[in-house]
Amino acid sequence: MASVTGLEGIVAAETELSLVDGQKGLLIYRGYEAKKLALEVGFEEAAYLLWHGQLPNEQQLVDFCAKWAGLRALPAGIKAVINLLPQEFEMMSVLRTAISAGEETNREAWPPVMEAAMRYTAMVPSIIAYRNRRLAGLEPVEPNPDLGHVANYLYMLTGEVPLPAHVKALTAYFILAMEHGMNASTFAGRVVLSTQSDLASALCAAIGAMKGPLHGGAPSEVVHMLDAIATKERAETWLRQRLEEGQRLIGFGHRVYKTFDPRAEALREMISRLSADDAWFELAVYVESLATRLLDEYKPGRKLYTNVEFYAASVLRAVHMPTALFTPTFTVSRMVGWTAHLLEQAGCNRIFRPQSIYIGAMPEIDEV
Repeated sequence: MASVTGLEGIVAAETELSLVDGQKGLLIYRGYEAKKLALEVGFEEAAYLLWHGQLPNEQQLVDFCAKWAGLRALPAGIKAVINLLPQEFEMMSVLRTAISAGEETNREAWPPVMEAAMRYTAMVPSIIAYRNRRLAGLEPVEPNPDLGHVANYLYMLTGEVPLPAHVKALTAYFILAMEHGMNASTFAGRVVLSTQSDLASALCAAIGAMKGPLHGGAPSEVVHMLDAIATKERAETWLRQRLEEGQRLIGFGHRVYKTFDPRAEALREMISRLSADDAWFELAVYVESLATRLLDEYKPGRKLYTNVEFYAASVLRAVHMPTALFTPTFTVSRMVGWTAHLLEQAGCNRIFRPQSIYIGAMPEIDEV
């Protein structure tokens, strides 16, 4: 039996949640193109679609938003746990610990239920904002039930009601980032839940996978790259030197997409509405065009195009998100996809048990 490193190309599950077609550049959420959803609906509507299988009608959306907003407040016990964590604890580790502290009772552990999925997803922005403000020596801001999920996240971080344009741009990013098939973090969560473990444990596994720089860390590196380039005049020299040294360009190429990343296309359009006159964004557009041409020159046939992280960096910078919160903010969105997968896994569960090929030494075995 031949081994497949990284399980590439191996089908591990059937899902109704999303289709990632890397050859055609398609990302589909339950029959809808994700890039159209990102430009046309709100975050709550997209979350409802993934969780319930259809877009909500007007009354369903009102009821859903009200119920979800009511789950945002952090229990005193979770706040106490966060307060005890060392300052040097990374935010992803804080999330993992706080989610563990909110673990359901054994009676509720299996199978996971929708309300638990909503509760954990509602709590994650509150955990990040609470911890971030405490570290900054600021009084934490309680959730505002009159604001949507995305607007409330920005509000809890800053204490100010965010600009509508900022909410719209971050909403587009959140919708495009909320689900992406059987990626590393989603697979990690499904593996844990397949043992009939509780939802909190599965989410902690997913958060642990997201924490790794190969999965959740790219947007902040794009910011560092563009800051290093600094101007259009420096761009070609900087990019050519990087390529000639054999280094990769952050924000280009994708494990799955062999053509344009549809998420990058949608974010490019959205960010252009937000900051068409912003010099940093103009630099990003210029670098995208130049880098794509240079990649074709240095690596012909590789089809390395802009991925979602490139323009995610533009959105996150435009809304003044600290780079230390880029991966946690990605997690705020991906919680919807994770919990949708975990609920789906519970509905048709079979424990994951792949095999491995032993390549170590063998003892001498007497033949009978």
